[in-house]
Amino acid sequence: MELENMMNHKLKFVLLASLLPFTASAAQELTPWYVGGGLGVNNYEPNCDLKTTKVCGEDDPYAWDIFAGYMFNDYFGIELGYRNLGRAEWTDYSNKLNDLGVKGTTLGLVGVWPIANNWSLSVEAGAMNYLISNNKQWGSEYYSDSGIAPYFGTGIGYNFTENLKLQAKYRRYENLDEDKWGTFEGESNYWGLELSYRFGHTVAAAPVAAAVIAAAPVDSDNDGVYDDKDQCPATPATHKVDSVGCTIYENVKNKEDVGSIQFANDSAVVKPVFYKDIERLANYLNKNPEFTVEIAGHASNVGKPEYNMVLSDKRADAVAKILVEKYGISQSRVTSNGYGVTQPLVAGDSKEAHAANRRIEAVVTTTAKQPVLK
Repeated sequence: MELENMMNHKLKFVLLASLLPFTASAAQELTPWYVGGGLGVNNYEPNCDLKTTKVCGEDDPYAWDIFAGYMFNDYFGIELGYRNLGRAEWTDYSNKLNDLGVKGTTLGLVGVWPIANNWSLSVEAGAMNYLISNNKQWGSEYYSDSGIAPYFGTGIGYNFTENLKLQAKYRRYENLDEDKWGTFEGESNYWGLELSYRFGHTVAAAPVAAAVIAAAPVDSDNDGVYDDKDQCPATPATHKVDSVGCTIYENVKNKEDVGSIQFANDSAVVKPVFYKDIERLANYLNKNPEFTVEIAGHASNVGKPEYNMVLSDKRADAVAKILVEKYGISQSRVTSNGYGVTQPLVAGDSKEAHAANRRIEAVVTTTAKQPVLK
């Protein structure tokens, strides 16, 4: 019987819970939901004043409860709980010991009135779906009944934090009657403490920005970019600047002289004597990995210009191949181009001029920057 009653009350508890508007969001703010528990003492009346009472026994008045609630706003909410009101003993005129207790689920409305310095007052009213049991004569005679009993209460609370609240509570339960066997008709008074936790946290209101009076734009360094957008103040007046007021730089091309790398007439074969000059260029490039090089091939003004253009290409390719394959310079850093007879080193048609013009030149592009002037 006891087990069956407990199962029935658990089912009622679940059904009552399903009636709550489970609508709290997971947003990072103080949610409407809270949970808690309480401990106190309860006094059944009039168990010692009944006409059938001969001797009052020692009560077990300690009562406890657990609960969950939902606040519709800052002042009004609904609360679901489970309460055990403790037990009371008395001996009736038939010299039989009565041992009676009440427990069950509750559903009620709560009202809260905040007052100064984190204090608040509360009132509540609701109904208890109770099970009343009397283990008469140490359980040899068992009587039980269930019913609905109204209750009301009041309390005073203090918030330690925005989430944690401690309350002192008083509750009055009416019509706690065991009508089936007629062993008890009474009420009870409860006094206790309750600790509750409300989920989430409050979100601070966004600060209201003060009105700002716009000031006239200023260009302190006269570079054409106003100070509020100028990321490079005090730019020299002779420099060109970008959209944020910073100097525009350009890379400077420098010619790296690799010595007299010359070729025989109508030949694109690099003589071994010039490998040291190519090695010197490779070492320079290795020390400056951000530099690139163009190998420019040239020819003397002997024969047809078209042929000389192809020959100058072959001479440039030959030196570029040595840089890449023998000295390990990345192909992406080396370009080769032939210019034929279009850029003579020595003018004229002499033997010396022809010998000087059969050559290659290395043009190194460095990362050295210089400002672009206005």
